[in-house]
Amino acid sequence: MDRIFENTKTAFALKSDSELERAYFLFKLIANEPLVRIGTAVTNFAIKAHLPVDGLIRATVFDHFCGGVSEDDCMPVIDKLWSKKVFAVLDYSVEGKQTEDPLDDALEMTLKILDFVKEKDAIPFAVFKPTGYGRLALFEKLSTDEALSAEEQAEWERVVNRFDVTAKKAHSLGVHLLIDAEESWMQDPVDMLVEELMEKYNKEKAIVFTTVQLYRWDRMDYLRTLHKKAQDGGFKVGIKAVRGAYMEKENERAKERGYDSPICPDKPATDTNFDEAVRYMLDDLDIFSIFAGTHNEESCYKLLEWMKADGIAEADPRIWFGQLFGMSDHISFNLAERNYNVAKYLPFGPVRDVMPYLIRRAEENTSVAGQTNRELALLKKERKRRNLDE
Repeated sequence: MDRIFENTKTAFALKSDSELERAYFLFKLIANEPLVRIGTAVTNFAIKAHLPVDGLIRATVFDHFCGGVSEDDCMPVIDKLWSKKVFAVLDYSVEGKQTEDPLDDALEMTLKILDFVKEKDAIPFAVFKPTGYGRLALFEKLSTDEALSAEEQAEWERVVNRFDVTAKKAHSLGVHLLIDAEESWMQDPVDMLVEELMEKYNKEKAIVFTTVQLYRWDRMDYLRTLHKKAQDGGFKVGIKAVRGAYMEKENERAKERGYDSPICPDKPATDTNFDEAVRYMLDDLDIFSIFAGTHNEESCYKLLEWMKADGIAEADPRIWFGQLFGMSDHISFNLAERNYNVAKYLPFGPVRDVMPYLIRRAEENTSVAGQTNRELALLKKERKRRNLDE
């Protein structure tokens, strides 16, 4: 297959010279693990001490990885992406709240985004994190089948209602809804809840998408079980397939508590799991719709080859590719130029509230050296093409 991801002119067409230089500078920093650790500590201290660092953060790492501080603030970025046929997924990246008011605020924001995206062809998805709608500790308790107190039961019913209200509105507007996955030890009640939403709202097409993290060795069995439920229940299944974002935390917790890690033993096993899952879903597009959330070039090439071999059109509405804003532009823009459905996850929110997300992005890139080095190599290639590397 033609190695389309080498085309840096297309990949970075939207970046000005100064934006290209900023990206190169940021990824060089991210490639240096000690600097990332120091920078993370200093940034956390500055935010907790209420030092005036918002402007500096906004001008560097925030603007590279985020769309803006509000949905309206994101519109210039959304319009630029759309000019290259790349869709946007507005992701309100304020996470981990523990009290009811912020959880209700997250619901209101997601409903607001649904109204907003209904008017924008460039934004075909809304998204939320389960811990944006409920306390982590509550999900954890449900995962262990512990009995809930009367107060906790009422709290859980409010969580269930937040999920349902959001899915119901997405269904009424015809907007796809992506529901993220989180740590394995809180995921079971989320899976149960999202399956109920799919059975309720995915009768005709996939509106609600659950997220399957394929670095978990049990997820292929889960996918097969969900497939059977859908066949028996007469509903469609939307799957956002990702490798996963909590590997170190998962392995450390398993070691500390003396149970087998839910994570595949190595990266090749994860890659095999991911590709097997995508191939499995491609074999039944009458049931499955796929959002392939991956920065892995080889997995993308395999999906392209399988689509071609199976006679599936590039723009088939049941197949999407997704990458994070600020990363893997060589995948996103080269696919979009060839009419594949491509969406960029576009995080937004107040600078200080989005910092946990940004810190995780930096730490993940540091731990996956090949990803960062690939970004740097492509940026360097484009700098040379533009005669900026002198």
